This record gives sequence, C-alpha cells and structure tokens, in this order.
Amino acid sequence: MQHDNYDSQYLRDILTQVKVIALTGASPNPQRPSHDVMRFLLGRGYRVIPVNPGQAGKQILGQVVYARLADIPEPVDMIDVFRASEYLDGVVDEALALDPKPSVVWSQLGVRDDSAALKAEAAGIKMVMNRCPAIEHPRLIGWGE
Repeated sequence: MQHDNYDSQYLRDILTQVKVIALTGASPNPQRPSHDVMRFLLGRGYRVIPVNPGQAGKQILGQVVYARLADIPEPVDMIDVFRASEYLDGVVDEALALDPKPSVVWSQLGVRDDSAALKAEAAGIKMVMNRCPAIEHPRLIGWGE
C-alpha cells in the first residue's frame, strides 16, 4: 500500500472497528500532544492503554502505564505511535511479537518508515503513517461519537 494518501473509507473503517488502543510514547504532561490525543480518544469511548517505560506503574489520565507493549495484559486492536520515525521499526517488531497481533499500527504526524510499514503489512497488520486519529476522527466520523 502507498502511504502518501489514504482513502477516507480505509481510515474510517479503522477508527470505527478498533476499540482498544495502546499509545506508545504517552506523556503525563498535559502540554504534550500525546496527552491531548489520549484524552481525545478516551473521550470518544476507546480504551487507551499508555505505554512509556519511564512512567510504568503510574497512571496517565486514570489509565495504568505499561513499560512495553508485551507487558499489556490484554489484546490491543491498534498501536498509536508517538515516537520518532527511527523507532517505528522497533514498535512494529514489538507488535509482531504480540499474540494476538494488533490489527493496526498507526504512527503520528511526522512519523514514517516505509520499510516498517512493509513488514507490518506482510504480517497482515494495517498501517497508517503521518496521521493523527484525533484529527481524522472528527473529519471522518464527527465530534459526537
């Protein structure tokens, strides 16, 4: 799949089908974009599980923080990546090691690694890069859901 542009229906389907999201790079700082996006997603009814090794065992927005994806004690549908592009391949490797695997890896604005995307897609995981679900959700679904 090419990752320069996404069909609106592709993104809409992802946002309406996923329920549990692991948010890597979650921050307790309300000034950080990951904090705002996590708040937004929680407010839309998603279960959001923060992942940040430096915050493991603490809470962000009332949710327990885990150090690694492998530490999350339940399946996740999507991994939202708030890490720099050079870490995306490692996040995909972590996703591939999960059982069950997530259905989607979604990287935030400015985060892209085409070889990581190819690896995820070869394993049957949908990939979205350089997009923000907190922007796409209101655009494609609306604010009220």
